[in-house]
Amino acid sequence: MNTQTTPCASSWLNKVPEVTLSFWVIKIMSTTVGETGADFLAVNAGFGQGMTRTVMGALLAAALFMQLRTRRYIPWIYWLTVVLVSVVGTQITDLLTDGLGVSLYVSTSAFAVALAGIFAVWFWVERSLSIHEIVSRRREWFYWSAILCTFALGTASGDLATEALGIGFTWGAVAFGTLIAISYAAWRMGGNAVLTFWIGYILTRPFGAALGDMLTQAKTYGGLGMGAMWTSALFLTVIVMLVAVAQFSVGNRRNIQASEISPIQ
Repeated sequence: MNTQTTPCASSWLNKVPEVTLSFWVIKIMSTTVGETGADFLAVNAGFGQGMTRTVMGALLAAALFMQLRTRRYIPWIYWLTVVLVSVVGTQITDLLTDGLGVSLYVSTSAFAVALAGIFAVWFWVERSLSIHEIVSRRREWFYWSAILCTFALGTASGDLATEALGIGFTWGAVAFGTLIAISYAAWRMGGNAVLTFWIGYILTRPFGAALGDMLTQAKTYGGLGMGAMWTSALFLTVIVMLVAVAQFSVGNRRNIQASEISPIQ
């Protein structure tokens, strides 16, 4: 496995969090917020699709700029970027489907091919797709390109399953949740860790989208009628709390490490 990094990245630490239960909880909630937040801003807040895409795109660019400038994992910057990627990924799919009339079958296939292409080039250049080795700017560009594509693909495939194929929001959440559980079981049984991680990561997006629609849509449409505003606020609150804990833990760990290597007075 090629673990070489560029000279400018020699002092970098891994730029993504450890894959723990908290990681998956925040990830799933971020995907749900991407679905409900985009709907709230475009419809309930009256921004419209065009303004929402412009504002969220600008915020994502700013968040990515901060993320790329750091040389280590900073929880609040990383997860802010993920939430914004989720919203923008949803907007990209909505633009193709609602704005340009592109079939969900076509967009799902196109995003799947694009993601496969990103993975192929990433592996060809770096010889690894492991998220435990995001220690150079080039690898980080591959990583975030893949993440954005997974969100767009997840939105398209989730809408394809729940709407075009008509399985509904509840059964969509159950179906994608089951597939996530299968990928987890495969990893526990000795499956390739990198492969099962990315399969699970991709599946959390349609699962979160189906969950978001199930919570926000009116009961007449098969949802629970919570509304986009309250669902987004609830999930964002939980995300902020979990990220705050992660930020405190990272800061505390670094303080301990600094004290251990400091010279004895």
